[in-house]
Amino acid sequence: MAKASLFASLLFCVVLAYTLSEVQGRPATFLEDFKVTWSDTHIKQIQGGRAIQLILDQNSGCGFASKRQYLFGRVSMKIKLVPGDSAGTVTAFYMNSDTNTIRDELDFEFLGNRTGQPYTVQTNIYAHGKGDREQRVNLWFDPAADFHTYTILWNHRHIVFYVDEVPIRVYKNNEARGIPFPTRQPMGIYSTLWEADDWATRGGLEKIDWSKAPFLAYYKDFDIEGCAVPGPANCAANPRNWWEGGAYQALSAMELRRYRWVRINHMIYDYCTDKSRNPVTPTECLAGV
Repeated sequence: MAKASLFASLLFCVVLAYTLSEVQGRPATFLEDFKVTWSDTHIKQIQGGRAIQLILDQNSGCGFASKRQYLFGRVSMKIKLVPGDSAGTVTAFYMNSDTNTIRDELDFEFLGNRTGQPYTVQTNIYAHGKGDREQRVNLWFDPAADFHTYTILWNHRHIVFYVDEVPIRVYKNNEARGIPFPTRQPMGIYSTLWEADDWATRGGLEKIDWSKAPFLAYYKDFDIEGCAVPGPANCAANPRNWWEGGAYQALSAMELRRYRWVRINHMIYDYCTDKSRNPVTPTECLAGV
């Protein structure tokens, strides 16, 4: 009886270890899972590599990317955005398939502001090469005063964008109705800090004030939990991955209340209701959450 119990315990440990080896977890430092892709002189590691500082000045912006791609999972980072007069700057955190013709992409773009004005976060979704799905929300706090957590959850059922555990956007998988959804291409994780004053703040009316440079943003707690590619071929289809569990198939009652609160009180633009761009409401906009 004791031998049988010992064997069962060992078997459980082996299965658990194999399952965990399929799923990439949180890195200890920035360089463990990421690399600088643009202007290494403008990205500084701090706190022993557990956090980084991004710098934008008149010479350059900067960017970094994950060393691997992932197919489904969850990625989050804590970010402290550019403080003060940040008009014309864009801090971006996104996933991208790095394919030119049939691109999949999930975007957070934080649009700078004039001092005293709210920070706007723009989300966008590209699926099978089709984008132009912008939504904009004014953040209900000062994202430059402290770190806040920004998360993308991506499973077979839906994509959810979170700000501090508050869902601000949901995009459901309705491939059965002919609506594109990213299911086949792995995506890397990227971030950039750059100048975009031709469109970023009030549609380009507010220009960047270089006398306020350098513009600084900070990142820490890089958390990736997903199926790394290359990796075990069956990982992405494994229904036992925690992000495919029942709790992640739909918003909870509390999440749904928070989602509706954001949409009612803080949404300032939605492509779904922009009749100048979409005289006929896009089909995915009628899918609900």
